[in-house]
Amino acid sequence: MKTVPYYDRPCVHRTRPAEDKTHQVTKIVNTNNVRYAGLGARFAALFVDLLVFCAFFFPITRLVKGVWLMAPTDHRWSAGLFISDPICIVFFIAMALYYVLLEGWLGLTLGKWALGLRVIAVGGGKPGVRRALLRNVRRAVDSLPAFNILGVLLILSSPERARAGDRWARTRVVHVR
Repeated sequence: MKTVPYYDRPCVHRTRPAEDKTHQVTKIVNTNNVRYAGLGARFAALFVDLLVFCAFFFPITRLVKGVWLMAPTDHRWSAGLFISDPICIVFFIAMALYYVLLEGWLGLTLGKWALGLRVIAVGGGKPGVRRALLRNVRRAVDSLPAFNILGVLLILSSPERARAGDRWARTRVVHVR
């Protein structure tokens, strides 16, 4: 059966049989070829993702609220540090879906794509939506006690550069170029 390359990664060979639309993922054969993404590359990808969010959220906020950047007094409801303004809730849901769906289906976000990074399952292949959801739910733990200190320490101390979310979901972030 003739195969053609389908999903190009340095550590995973993914093929699709030429005569049908099904595909298979083979496991990582040689883990020596894997280059795990460190803190700098991951931070840069996150920064690109934040720029993408700003490009959409700032104009929407301007249209809906009349300001480019909302101050606490611009929110419809607020109680202490918890802001429950409807536009903020919509933005939060949009951000969560962005990470979970793009990382689950494609193994990347726009930031990871720009930096040549991919999220993969530990055994190889795309993580899938379930693993991406687990990975991103754990962002709250990685951010403890503040400024993502736990996530940073875990990335710096792990040979596979894995934060808590990566470990829990059994995913890793790797360089593909």
